[in-house]
Amino acid sequence: MIDKIVASVADALADVKDGATVLIGGFGTSGIPAELIDGLIAQGAKDLTVVNNNAGNGDTGLAALLKTGRVRKIICSFPRQADSHVFDGLYRDGKLELELVPQGNLAERMRAAGAGIGAFFCPTGYGTEIAKNKDGSSKETREINGRHYVLEYPIHGDVALIKAEAGDRWGNLTYRMAARNFGPVMAMAAKQTIATVHEVKALGELDPEAIVTPGIFVSKVVKIARVATQAGGFKKAA
Repeated sequence: MIDKIVASVADALADVKDGATVLIGGFGTSGIPAELIDGLIAQGAKDLTVVNNNAGNGDTGLAALLKTGRVRKIICSFPRQADSHVFDGLYRDGKLELELVPQGNLAERMRAAGAGIGAFFCPTGYGTEIAKNKDGSSKETREINGRHYVLEYPIHGDVALIKAEAGDRWGNLTYRMAARNFGPVMAMAAKQTIATVHEVKALGELDPEAIVTPGIFVSKVVKIARVATQAGGFKKAA
């Protein structure tokens, strides 16, 4: 019997290895798997490469993970924001490597990994610093139908940490509005995908037409509580 529901965040993250490439969902704070990030901090894996849309906000979530000093490199689109002081400090001190990737390229590079595409040509970044490798050499380019393109390679993950709204024991997932963001492509691009959900549904209860991430791309599902508001009620965390 297939049952991908695990009892706790700690159990779900137990086999994340040192040196892993970790894809972490979220667009800013929308859809960020905060419980899984906190669990990864507690788990202790180090020398990580993290892939996310940004480089953390304030002192919690991804910023807290960076603050541990266990992230070697971050691949993202928007590293600097008004409250990205943790990233700023680490980067300026030479303690964190940055690979800056335009947002569309970031999504497509992960989608390519999941789709088995070896590489692809994209016009974004042509003629800019983005079209250079780490060593300063130029990436391969090609002119196609009069337009210039840059060769980009897939981003594969060892593990993806994503936040969904609901799931079943087979690992089928649905999302809540903007919290979906990078979750589906990250799930496809990783060897192992761990998802948090607020609701665990019985098999057949999820509308097949509403399932965005099929269970074949998901390894483990953890149920988490909704976030309590100051008024004592509950809100659907984005």
